[in-house]
Amino acid sequence: MSKRIVIALGGNALGTTLEEQFNAVQVTSKAIVDLIEEGNDVVIVHGNGPQVGIINNAMVSLTHEDPTQGFTPLSVCGAMSEAYIGYDLQNAIREELLNRGMSKPVATVVTQTVVDQTDPAFQNPTKPIGKFVTAEDAKEIAAKTGYLMKEDAGRGWRRYVASPKPISIVEWPAIKILSENGAVVIACGGGGIPVTAEGNHLHGAAAVIDKDFAAELLAELLEADMLIILTAVEKVSINYKKPNQADLSELTPADAAKYIAEGQFAPGSMLPKVEAAVKFAQSRSDRTALITLLSKAKDGIAGKTGTHVHQ
Repeated sequence: MSKRIVIALGGNALGTTLEEQFNAVQVTSKAIVDLIEEGNDVVIVHGNGPQVGIINNAMVSLTHEDPTQGFTPLSVCGAMSEAYIGYDLQNAIREELLNRGMSKPVATVVTQTVVDQTDPAFQNPTKPIGKFVTAEDAKEIAAKTGYLMKEDAGRGWRRYVASPKPISIVEWPAIKILSENGAVVIACGGGGIPVTAEGNHLHGAAAVIDKDFAAELLAELLEADMLIILTAVEKVSINYKKPNQADLSELTPADAAKYIAEGQFAPGSMLPKVEAAVKFAQSRSDRTALITLLSKAKDGIAGKTGTHVHQ
């Protein structure tokens, strides 16, 4: 039976340069179209870590080349990354669909994700973005822009921004209409453009939203049957890379809470994936989240592999 599936693509599905991205989405599109060919309605969310960093660096360089140009807000860099990643993805998916004799519209929605301006994450920015600079340059950038600049693991100084939790997705009704009418939709790129709401006005926020949490929220809003979080491993593991490593085929919220308390999942890596998967599984009794490799997504839906998170 066909399902409505929200897929969260990891960075390994996109590459880190323009050329790598173009080549990577050719492979990614085949795995996605495999799921569409099975009759599933698919909505795709993706990361944008390297891409938004490249754009941010380019915009910073522009200010040095042309003093009349002001610093570009991170929210605008996020919007640029959504559009250019979506451009490559939608073209690759469209081409793969046509190669298989399937005709479906494919569309990218530049998406805004609402965050709470009182979220504690704004008081403790933890996400480094952009290029490394010297201490002297960092001081100058901070004075000009008000950016928080911190030393990053002895490699130089970088800008740090907050990573608040998403509370709403502005364009979700449009995404739902497109999906329900047969379109393959790419949305919430990079977790979406972070915005705060003041009445009817939306302000861009200097933040980065975790794409797994954004995908989970979008899956709930779209009343999806399944959330698939694609990453660099086939299954979630405990005691990762230790002699007693154990791969998990099933994971309940209770077991996940136990493992999280033990520190089994790395922050900024597997932890948000597990937390997002658990949240989706708990949102309705018949919902399942799957964490696995891109190449194993089809087998994962069939129950042959991956980590299945359910109540």
